[in-house]
Amino acid sequence: MSEGIKIVTSNRKAFYEYHISERLEAGIALVGTEVKSLRDGKANLQDAYCAVDGGEMFLYNLHIKEYDFGNRNNHEPTRKRKLLLHKKEIAKYRKAGAEKGYTIVPLKIYFKQGFAKVEIGLAKGKKLHDKRQSIAERESKRRLERVQRGGSYD
Repeated sequence: MSEGIKIVTSNRKAFYEYHISERLEAGIALVGTEVKSLRDGKANLQDAYCAVDGGEMFLYNLHIKEYDFGNRNNHEPTRKRKLLLHKKEIAKYRKAGAEKGYTIVPLKIYFKQGFAKVEIGLAKGKKLHDKRQSIAERESKRRLERVQRGGSYD
């Protein structure tokens, strides 16, 4: 974790479900109560995805809990939120997202120098055998680390 970055939430399931080929940092347009809820860590990326609509990229199904001390002007928890990207980046991701099997998923939300950012990734869905392979690699890595520390093999 580098200087000035505070991670709010990450989408660990995305790395299990998809092969991530490219990553990109984007700004996110939020209202005041959303920022306050994010600073409290009240966000969920579980079912979130990105899509290009009318030349702009939006983040859908990101759940940011209503701010506890907000009034009647509190935000809607799952509204679509605009991502702040350059037109070339949007065009590149629109073209890649149109290919069969590819989708754009948010990987993590964090604050960088006081600004809310979202890391998005171009992802292709894994097959069942790929998921099993990922689990096997993770388990063998754990065993190897355990043996190197002087623990038992089983």
